[in-house]
Amino acid sequence: MPKRSRGTIRPGQRQPIQRSGSQRSSSPARPADPTTPTKSTTGRLPGALTVDEEIRAAELEAQILAEERAASQTQRRTRDRARTADLAGPHVREAAPLAVSAANEYAYVRRDIIRIARVGALMLATLLLFHILINVMGVIRL
Repeated sequence: MPKRSRGTIRPGQRQPIQRSGSQRSSSPARPADPTTPTKSTTGRLPGALTVDEEIRAAELEAQILAEERAASQTQRRTRDRARTADLAGPHVREAAPLAVSAANEYAYVRRDIIRIARVGALMLATLLLFHILINVMGVIRL
């Protein structure tokens, strides 16, 4: 059974919002501060931007729009480059035999195995060299 909490109402059965015309704002009215600039003292509304601030805001907005355009162009170029690479790359038909598709998809596995074999051969050669120097010739004494 669902947990009930006080004041919950089922969807579609909301209570009407009770508004009173006498309240203009929910914050209590503050007394006027004589140091706060008002429209009568400065000629503009408090919180309004000056001409310099408006110019700076317009410059910032133009700069942001230019950056957004550059980012979208970069993204579009990257997407187009990926599409052309997909079209130009070797494609195997879906109906190709498993050996053909495996040869194309797992070419990197072959390269990795070759690298592992080279490192292993190098390690064995080094071990053989140390065996000859230490045990057979006795050049290095331990």
